[in-house]
Amino acid sequence: MVPVFRFAPSPNGYLHLGHAYSALLNFEMARAAGGRFLLRIEDIDRARCTPEFEAQMLEDLRWLGLEWEEPVRRQSDHFGDYATALERLAEAGLAYRSSMSRGDIRRFVAAHEETGEIWPRDPDGAPLFPGRAHDPGEGGDIWRLDVAAAIDHLGGARDLGWTEHGAGPKGETGALTADPTAWGDFVLARRDTPTSYHLSVVVDDALQGITNVVRGRDLFHATAAHVLLQALLGLPQPDYHHHDLVVDETDGRKLSKSRGDAALAALRAAGATPGDIRRMVGLGAPRS
Repeated sequence: MVPVFRFAPSPNGYLHLGHAYSALLNFEMARAAGGRFLLRIEDIDRARCTPEFEAQMLEDLRWLGLEWEEPVRRQSDHFGDYATALERLAEAGLAYRSSMSRGDIRRFVAAHEETGEIWPRDPDGAPLFPGRAHDPGEGGDIWRLDVAAAIDHLGGARDLGWTEHGAGPKGETGALTADPTAWGDFVLARRDTPTSYHLSVVVDDALQGITNVVRGRDLFHATAAHVLLQALLGLPQPDYHHHDLVVDETDGRKLSKSRGDAALAALRAAGATPGDIRRMVGLGAPRS
């Protein structure tokens, strides 16, 4: 089987050094393995993703020396694929409608924590959904996965896991066990965004034949949700490699589009070369 790698950015801001590192790493790992390199535009958030950001993104990637297969898959062109997957989960009784908004959850959690008991958070730090028993009225426009029912559907979570070829935040590597309950009943779709990152990424990886997912360590914990969805939908599971993050030298935080950290466009305008970018992210000269 020919290995297939992908770089999948969202055009909701300018690419920064962290994106450059991930893109270059995917590209060079694909070349070293004699594999294919794909580019996917993850633009399900139509409010924040713009054609202008996408055009700049493509220009930056070409400037770095990357080449990819055409056509490029844009998620906004494939909402039907995600709707089909969601329908399968709903028909199996594993997805349900919720009317509890993010604001509703924040208010519920704030009231609970007034008692002195801390409400559990997901790996990203967001408070967990309180559960169907606290939903003021199922039938809303938010679709969630019933994680407990999903695990029961699979006969338990004992065999749920993945092979990690990189390392997690605590050095986790090798054959790992997944704990999707850490995410609670996570969102699959909303009225304004008809799919979620979790759902769309596993569907896309399967449809594109991705064999190797190489991405930042900030997405390590999300893999538990992804392998659960892959098992439920009967999708193949790629190998995973979570890599180091490029962080801000002053405060140690990961780079962010919202902060405008080390945007490639700005670095180019200041005279940086592709070789400079490679050195800045800790990569040597490209292999010939």
